[in-house]
Amino acid sequence: MQVHPLIRAAAFGAALLASQAVGAAQIVIGQVAPLSGLEANQGRAYSTGIQLYLNHVNKSGGVNGHTFTLVRKDDGGRPEDTLAATRQLLVEHRPLVLAGYFGNGSIAQLVSSDLLGKEKIALVGYRSAEIRSETPWVYSVRAGLRDEINKIAEHLVTVGITRLGLLYEDGPGAAALLSTTEEVMKRTGATIVAKASYPAGTAKVGAAVSTFMAAAPQAVILVTTGAAAAAFVEQYRSSGGGAQLFAHSGADVEQLAKRLPEEYMQGIAIAQVTPNPYKISGKLAKEFSDAVAKTPNLEVPVSYAMMEGYIAGKVIVEAVRRMGAKLSREALVSALDSLDSIDLGGYQLGYRPGMRSGSRFVELSIINGSGRIRQ
Repeated sequence: MQVHPLIRAAAFGAALLASQAVGAAQIVIGQVAPLSGLEANQGRAYSTGIQLYLNHVNKSGGVNGHTFTLVRKDDGGRPEDTLAATRQLLVEHRPLVLAGYFGNGSIAQLVSSDLLGKEKIALVGYRSAEIRSETPWVYSVRAGLRDEINKIAEHLVTVGITRLGLLYEDGPGAAALLSTTEEVMKRTGATIVAKASYPAGTAKVGAAVSTFMAAAPQAVILVTTGAAAAAFVEQYRSSGGGAQLFAHSGADVEQLAKRLPEEYMQGIAIAQVTPNPYKISGKLAKEFSDAVAKTPNLEVPVSYAMMEGYIAGKVIVEAVRRMGAKLSREALVSALDSLDSIDLGGYQLGYRPGMRSGSRFVELSIINGSGRIRQ
């Protein structure tokens, strides 16, 4: 019996839908981050940014029939808890990829444990002040710390400020940071006249304040967490410290504004590694703004960390799109390495083997007394 073409087409369509349904999966993205403690606002903002993009993708039908879910666990900013929480997450939820980790110590422990290699799972998007561009399994969605320090130093030298101080978190990555900073200073013509560290995972910066008060640099570069930056600015300014203050992107504008009085906020500069989340300056910023507008009752206020999480979500989804229908952690890593140069809407990003710092975007923002971006 001859089958009518329309019936044949309908049957083929039904079979195709059935095969897609069988092959469809819910892709789990796992995050272990400080959802409580000193850096909770940034940890939660990062996951909110990831979720904003996943919501958009899921509502549009997913990718290759797959939808996405974010599962997160709290390490409280304690490196000793990061590894245990990650192992638990891997067993309980079998994520395809990890994202949104925070802290020098936490990420150093994760990498040194070789858990990522053993599980063949990538970490896409993290916040760390360590130099890390070649580490296997670890993919940054932002510019590297070298780029940030270079941008700050070049700006300062241009305006005639060459005697600088450096505040940084003590830990395994400190030696690489100091070496990189010295290289940048030699190239730009600036000099580090004083440097001080503070204990990892704390905001104990009292000794550092004394060091910079005695040395009187023209400007101090803060390679610190947001909590440590806020503590330093408060104590340094109240002690009469008058140097210009330039923070790397780990300092959270919202956290500074919440803690510091207006006179201390005025003129602080922060290196930013994503487009401004507070204004529409391009396609990516417009897309992010629209996603925020469609999401009432955000867990935390809009921030640069939220924008970075949104970018991490886009990178993961794009890698899944390129991976095709067959899901595996190894295939996702191969897809990430194939992202040689992509445009996320005015934000360029790309990876290749041995180079996993995805972006070179850095701009300096100046804070006004009310804690808002002035430029």
